[in-house]
Amino acid sequence: MKVLKAAITGMGFIGRQHMEAVRRLPNVAVAAVSDPNPSVRSWCEENGVSGYYADYDEMLEKEEIDVLHNCSPNHLHYEINKAAIEHGCHVYSEKPLTLKPSQAGELAAMAEAEGICSAVNFNYRNHVMVHEMKGRIQEGRLGRTSHIQAEYLQDWLLYETDFDWRIGKETGGDSRATGDIGSHCFDALQFITGRKITSVYARYFTLYPERIHHEGGGTFSEGRKEGGGRRVNVETEDAAAILFKMDDGMLGTLNISQVCAGKKNGMKILISGNKESLEWEQERPDRLLIGKREQGNELLYADRKYLTEYAAAEATLPGGHPAGWTDALANSLKDFYHSVRQPGSPYRYADFKQGHYVAKIVEACYESNLKNCWIDIE
Repeated sequence: MKVLKAAITGMGFIGRQHMEAVRRLPNVAVAAVSDPNPSVRSWCEENGVSGYYADYDEMLEKEEIDVLHNCSPNHLHYEINKAAIEHGCHVYSEKPLTLKPSQAGELAAMAEAEGICSAVNFNYRNHVMVHEMKGRIQEGRLGRTSHIQAEYLQDWLLYETDFDWRIGKETGGDSRATGDIGSHCFDALQFITGRKITSVYARYFTLYPERIHHEGGGTFSEGRKEGGGRRVNVETEDAAAILFKMDDGMLGTLNISQVCAGKKNGMKILISGNKESLEWEQERPDRLLIGKREQGNELLYADRKYLTEYAAAEATLPGGHPAGWTDALANSLKDFYHSVRQPGSPYRYADFKQGHYVAKIVEACYESNLKNCWIDIE
């Protein structure tokens, strides 16, 4: 079997997670990485990657790459994804696909026209128990689904001294918390239910109109409390409360925050039906709470002998062996690389078309907050 050559652009936190996940796949090798940070060169040498480039264009020109993993900051996603497609590379992009829905739609059309396999890393849909939720809904175990409650709460931007490139509109986009973490919920909810979000009403909240920027801070780094630094205006939201409707009339609520003390990566989904409810927490990803009225509630573990047929294939570990975030990413990449080898085969990851639609939901939330009204998504 041919060894597929992968390349990664952007070797921060998420790029290194992609590296580890790719190395779990058979007959796939990371041939090159690109990152303007010169310290990445020595990291490549230590980790057995022969090709280091400061510039992604040079990497695309010189390396024979089958798949590009785009792990760069948000504002670079469009240009890098487009360049990769033009070079004939299949693309696995971090979210958001682009900062603007129009750009996302352009990339989706390009990928389809060129026969390129495309994916956007909405990683939470790849958890075994998220698949179990989808499987149970498909089998009708919940009965008629009635409403959804979801939340995604973090505290890594709680202090005025916490700063990251996502805070600026030019680099992170118009919506920060909604685009950064709310988008994960939008994707997961649509994946689980098989429905589309068609209308939103959103209200945004910003804790600090200014933040203190010290050089060297980054994603999930601790806030710096020493003096100095420069004050930067904050134009993006720290938190949001969102109402939404789905195409079958189902209502839902979503609360998101990056300034909620004590919450690290607290994504939670509760889907209610007239027979059962399903509740899943990202920080306990291999468990699913099944709510009942006439019987005791059930806590289901990710053991394939207890799972629906839809989810069992993703449960690769024996019962009692926790599966988490990195396993979900590996599941998604296994699925994606199968698509590269077998074009047209069924898949479960989010493609560029789905990434485009999520971008439209995020834009609708931003517009709703500005206009203080419901916004339909077309």
